[in-house]
Amino acid sequence: MVTVSSQPEAPALSDKLVYLFGDGRADAHGELRNLLGGKGAGLAEMSSIGIPVPPGFTITTEVCNAFYALGRQYPAGLDAQVREGVAHIERVVGARFGDPENPLLVSVRSGARVSMPGMMDTVLNLGLNDATAEGLARKSGNERFAYDSYRRFVAMYGDVVLGMERDGETDADPFETILEAKKHARGVQLDTELDASALRELVAEFKAAIREQLGVAFPDDPWEQLWGAVGAVFSSWQNPRAVVYRERYRYPADWGTAVNVQAMVFGNLGEDCATGVVFTRNAATGAAGLTGEYLVNAQGEDVVAGIRTPQPVRRAGGADSLEERMPAAYGSLLEACERLERHFGDMQDIEFTVQQGRLWILQTRNGKRTGQAMVKIAHDLVQEGLIDQRMALRRQDPEQLDELLHPVFDPKAPREVIATGLAASPGAAVGRAVFSAEEAYEWAERGEAVILVRTETSPEDIQGMIASQGILTARGGMTSHAAVVARGMGKCCVSGCAAIEVDYARGQFAVGDLVVRRGDVIALDGSTGEVMLGALPLLDPELPQEYQTLMGWADETRTLNIRANADTPEDAARARAFGAEGIGLCRTEHMFFEAERILAVRQMLLAEDEAGRRAALEKILPMQRADFTGILRAMAGLPVTIRLLDPPLHEFLPKREQTAEIDEVAKALGVSAEHVIARVEGLAEANPMLGHRGVRLAVTFPEIAEVQVRAIIEAACALTKEGLEVLPEIMVPIVGIEGEIERLRGQIVAVAERVIEEQGVRPHYTVGTMIELPRACVIADRIATHADFFSFGTNDLTQTTFGLSRDDAGRFLPAYLEAGLLSRDPFVELDVQGVGALIRLGVEKGRGVKPDLKVGICGEHGGEPRSIAFCHEAGFNYVSCSPYRVPIARLAAAQAALDVVAAAVD
Repeated sequence: MVTVSSQPEAPALSDKLVYLFGDGRADAHGELRNLLGGKGAGLAEMSSIGIPVPPGFTITTEVCNAFYALGRQYPAGLDAQVREGVAHIERVVGARFGDPENPLLVSVRSGARVSMPGMMDTVLNLGLNDATAEGLARKSGNERFAYDSYRRFVAMYGDVVLGMERDGETDADPFETILEAKKHARGVQLDTELDASALRELVAEFKAAIREQLGVAFPDDPWEQLWGAVGAVFSSWQNPRAVVYRERYRYPADWGTAVNVQAMVFGNLGEDCATGVVFTRNAATGAAGLTGEYLVNAQGEDVVAGIRTPQPVRRAGGADSLEERMPAAYGSLLEACERLERHFGDMQDIEFTVQQGRLWILQTRNGKRTGQAMVKIAHDLVQEGLIDQRMALRRQDPEQLDELLHPVFDPKAPREVIATGLAASPGAAVGRAVFSAEEAYEWAERGEAVILVRTETSPEDIQGMIASQGILTARGGMTSHAAVVARGMGKCCVSGCAAIEVDYARGQFAVGDLVVRRGDVIALDGSTGEVMLGALPLLDPELPQEYQTLMGWADETRTLNIRANADTPEDAARARAFGAEGIGLCRTEHMFFEAERILAVRQMLLAEDEAGRRAALEKILPMQRADFTGILRAMAGLPVTIRLLDPPLHEFLPKREQTAEIDEVAKALGVSAEHVIARVEGLAEANPMLGHRGVRLAVTFPEIAEVQVRAIIEAACALTKEGLEVLPEIMVPIVGIEGEIERLRGQIVAVAERVIEEQGVRPHYTVGTMIELPRACVIADRIATHADFFSFGTNDLTQTTFGLSRDDAGRFLPAYLEAGLLSRDPFVELDVQGVGALIRLGVEKGRGVKPDLKVGICGEHGGEPRSIAFCHEAGFNYVSCSPYRVPIARLAAAQAALDVVAAAVD
């Protein structure tokens, strides 16, 4: 049993630990949400504006943190303030706690500063024992009601406070088992059909079950009950489901929860009583008007537990609505809902009870809603004059916009989840499992929808990824190859799904004893990371007019430009449709993996001399020129940053076991397969991500960069002749030495000027670099001398700053996060203290030499809201992200301009 402590070593606390509310008064108002929790702040605010709220008091979140610091004991001074709080309730209600003649009953509920529905514990009807139950029966004149409340209390207290366990084999709740047996013995179907004598028997049987399982007697002392319930609610802040929920939404553990103790009002007192939940607007669509459900002669947990089928609050068809059954109570509820929405300026989620025709509001909070509803409600509240455009933007969760942009599963459809990985790229996908890029392409050509399943992906899988509806990998993190490419394509992806064991030889993957074979239908939910067996129906996303209006407000507010990472004309056009103001990263290597090009690329890489490489490059030149023509045309009038070839050479070459592809290359080169294998092995590197790539390729094989530059400028010249304005920005990757960028700029300009002279037309072009190495940040002033722009590649900059591989980090980063060594995955949210400090240094040094230096970001962080806030604060010109995250970035940039998340970058 948790005890009250007067330990002197308690952490420093405010003098006031308990805040009273009710009877038209409150010790505080809604601005103390962090101290009182959302529920406590709402109760105080409602009480102060005259909403009918049962009186009570709130124990602050400070006490929760002290409770844990003291080894789950209470701080000194709390006992006296809680007793004063109970006395306050007694005065308002006119009953006494523990009085057998006129008993006061209370509820004990949690209340964190943010809504965490169902994650923490509640105890209702507290204060009942054999004597007070009899007194409640006499006072109410309703013995059945008294013992219905008593049996509910014993079951809830036994579960929440005393820790009764479910049956190990059937997982049945012990109290539910006894209740079902009682209904069977009495020949009834519903709890409400049990009479007072049956409920008396249940109380005794529940207590006997507690003694049998736990070896303790159910406490009769109401004060012992109260302290036990308060301790249980505080303890539930650290229960597994609450911890998981906090981690999902990134809520800090040191927020704590408040505890709200409130006089009970009874929806189970008879047929003129009810309880329910109502939203002031539709939480799924955002449409105006009350939506909600209620039950007659019930208590709150009955509505959410599904024991009985609730009825609609508003008149609907032939249903027994509250509007028709209790019109006066419904009228009071409608009036209260309108007042609360106007007062808080947002859609409210309201719990209510009707006791003998009188309405009581038990809780109000800003209601959780879908992405569609989020946008519509904010738009409509502006139109109604309840909030302004700036507040509407502040109210948006940028990440929720994903729900509007990607296909989704029908939420009503049942799903058989077999495994869960990382929600790497949102959306929904259904298809047949295939295990290679070749299979994916071949099956898709036959008209089959496929899901590509890999242990991990590489650039060589690009064709299969394009052909697939979705991608599932056993390894890799949120910025692994599969995740990055999938997001860029708008493909659904679940990565790092460690529960699956992929067997390429058998063409199957296993999850425990379950085996999914080639051709079996599976479904992926990229918004939850769930992998499901079988097909689920898909819903197409729709972008309502309210979304377009809201995005217009965001664009008027933000100062950051938003670009997209796009590698094809189709991606570029999609990005522009989503509002992108240019391309911040066009990765040329992805173009090389298409079937008709890869052979020419391999011929180039395996050639013995420059002449051989140039011969192969002549085949590649028209292909690259066509690529750049399409992309520059799609982005006419907007800048397009094109990165020169970056990946290590071995990624383009066939592996030793790919004999057919090795034979194809050998035949094309006129050499033996053994010669090709030897050449491939000669290009292999121990650490390729820090090896022969990026600018180093351009230094050792300058002809590769020359052909790419020629293709870019020839495309630009051709479009300029058509009368289009094109703005190519040529970017050199992995620069860490001043001489590298100086040398490459000279080569790029020489080729560009030669082409311009040949074509007789001068398009505008610039030359810059990708800052991906700590050394580049340190010598950014020297690099800036030779660069027109900097683009921070934060994926590699994070890798090189931390000294870890993003593709392997998934094996140990979760342990770091769990241990608190890192608060966020640095590949998901920019590490402001380390990587951010290097970026600031790079920007400062670069602009110290060249004040008008254009600065952007093109790593995955360019689409993450908190990272965007950092970029805004650091003075960036633009951020670049995958096309499907462009709307998210537009909104996040507007919020950054409004200083909504300024604290996130401190």
